[in-house]
Amino acid sequence: MLRTNISARALSGGLLDVLIRAGLITVLVLFCFQIFNPFLNLMIWAVILAITLYPLHTKVKGKLGGKDGRAATLIVVVALALLMVPIYLLGTSISESIEGALTVLKSDTLEVPLPNEKIASLPLIGKPLYTYWMQAATDMSSVLVKLMPYIKSVGLTLLGKMADVGVGFLLFIGALIIAGVLMAYGQNGERSAMAITSRLSGPERGPRITELCTATIRAVAQGVVGIAFIQMMLVGVGFVLMGVPGAGLLAMVALLMGIMQLPVVVLTIPVIAYVFATEGTTLASVVFCIYSLITGMADNVLKPLMLGRGVDVPMPVILIGALGGMVSGGFIGLFIGPVALAVGYQLFWQWVDDQPPAEVEVDVVTEPAQLEVLNDQHPV
Repeated sequence: MLRTNISARALSGGLLDVLIRAGLITVLVLFCFQIFNPFLNLMIWAVILAITLYPLHTKVKGKLGGKDGRAATLIVVVALALLMVPIYLLGTSISESIEGALTVLKSDTLEVPLPNEKIASLPLIGKPLYTYWMQAATDMSSVLVKLMPYIKSVGLTLLGKMADVGVGFLLFIGALIIAGVLMAYGQNGERSAMAITSRLSGPERGPRITELCTATIRAVAQGVVGIAFIQMMLVGVGFVLMGVPGAGLLAMVALLMGIMQLPVVVLTIPVIAYVFATEGTTLASVVFCIYSLITGMADNVLKPLMLGRGVDVPMPVILIGALGGMVSGGFIGLFIGPVALAVGYQLFWQWVDDQPPAEVEVDVVTEPAQLEVLNDQHPV
């Protein structure tokens, strides 16, 4: 009886110790996550950039005599130089477009042509549209007074979105700098990732999961996000040099279309038509037309070079990742979303395909006569 009481006390005391330790560890994990949470997107993006650029870092390091720090610094400096010039041009274009629109609104020089009388004969919307158009053509100030609350609301929303885009670019630059530090210590990072995955999934599956994550991140980042970003820069530079209104916003639309695997040429063709309608058939218009068509279809040339065999992820997965990441994480989420979802998709199907081996059925002897024969053949 005494032993039973001692065993029960020891068991309850051990269980209490386990619960206390688990509670303390949970509190510590939550506290660490709360501290690290403001830098979570930054570090995730830095890891994605480091994994994507590490093969380039290895090649540059070989050219520089095996200096990890110098190779990482050179890559970061060149990347920042390549990014800052297009970003500056696109930002200048957006600010000039907004400033020009505000100047026209303040100076009351906005003129609307008189509507065609045939518009009034359109069914359902003809008469209201004709009346509203005529009022805008004859008394634009009264129309602007009515629309001013909506214009302010839309303007504030656009300014908020532009501020988010600016913050996203700053986060991207910071992540690129941190990625340079991670690349400088790439071998240690690879060993750490291998140790973590081996601890979580076992020594046999750990290296496979690490290689799978690395390959998927590089394929998605280079083949989808990378091509879309390059195409956005090329299209945006052409729009800026040609003086297309809202060139920065159109470039962002080109980025989104590239990530969604939609042809960017669908965007460039209307812009080409607008340029010919406003500028006429000039040498600059013809050059812009050829340039825009080439950049709009550039993904057909870049994909075989950067994708190789292509990303083994369906387009809806990339689409959902891009849209969901953009809604939840802003501009940087536009990149994190498809990469994270593609990695999860690959890991899920790796787990589904990795079925355990089938169990071998063993015939069990149950007949008494057979048991007697076996006992005679193999006496104890």
